Amino acid sequence: MAFGPQSTTDEVLEGVDLSGKRVVVTGVSAGIGVETARALAADGATVVGAARDLGKARSATEPVRAAASNGGGLELVALDLASLASVRAAAGAIVAKGKKLDAIIANAGVMATPQGRTADGFETQFGTNHLGHFVLVSRLVPLLKTGGRVVILSSAGHRFSDVDLGDPNFERTPYQPFVAYGRSKTANALFAVGLDRRIKERGARACAVHPGAIQTELSRYLTPDLVQQATSGRGIQSVVFKTVPQGAATTVWAGFRAPAEEVGGRYCEDCHVATITKDPTLRGGVRAYAIDPARADALWTKSEEMVGERFQL
Repeated sequence: MAFGPQSTTDEVLEGVDLSGKRVVVTGVSAGIGVETARALAADGATVVGAARDLGKARSATEPVRAAASNGGGLELVALDLASLASVRAAAGAIVAKGKKLDAIIANAGVMATPQGRTADGFETQFGTNHLGHFVLVSRLVPLLKTGGRVVILSSAGHRFSDVDLGDPNFERTPYQPFVAYGRSKTANALFAVGLDRRIKERGARACAVHPGAIQTELSRYLTPDLVQQATSGRGIQSVVFKTVPQGAATTVWAGFRAPAEEVGGRYCEDCHVATITKDPTLRGGVRAYAIDPARADALWTKSEEMVGERFQL
């Protein structure tokens, strides 16, 4: 069956039985994180939902619990991606359960934030979107079953900038919110490339996805000036917004519907693997630098250095 930009989570998962599956999803307090969790639980999966604000997450995930069927359900764990202590505690809590995972979905993130630092001193967007997930996912990968998948949410925003491994915290570069966002989203895509290479021999795969443009809490920091910066000359002015169920569809497609060999190490959008393009006016496609294996390895090395931890996967 062919799927595309208007496909929804329920359409993608029609005929797929996730009974007995266990899936970690970050960012289940709003938007496509909640919808992803709902669709998976409705299809029988147990979702381990991670969120910074558990009170907000409990309220937001009422539809997840209501939709759960075929043994599906929801567990919640506290996770602040802007604090490596919190990330390690969350990973430890999940590992302590001793239950294998069928998938890990790195969904949470921030966009175009004012200049700031995480608890560990990293630039807010790179530290939250990439480094927090880098540590969490790497610590959880040993729980992945054969055939398991990791889906890391990137964005078309990766086109704003390649990673800058010489100055990841904007210590010498003038801070621009969307450049910082672009660096973090390119890092998400490169992390998927590097992770896929490290786990595919054990029968697991990783990929990155762009969910599409969706009006969610992710855009809370956008001002008219930032919108102008984001759209000027990049083909984004012609963007068509997706509904939340359409926005979460590529995540579940890549994680549970698409052939592993098709999506492993790739960047996906609109429920298909994206093509490489240099054209700045095109809405779709992926920049070559965001899926370059050498850049992925360099990012992996830099990320381990920054978080002070090495991962032998």
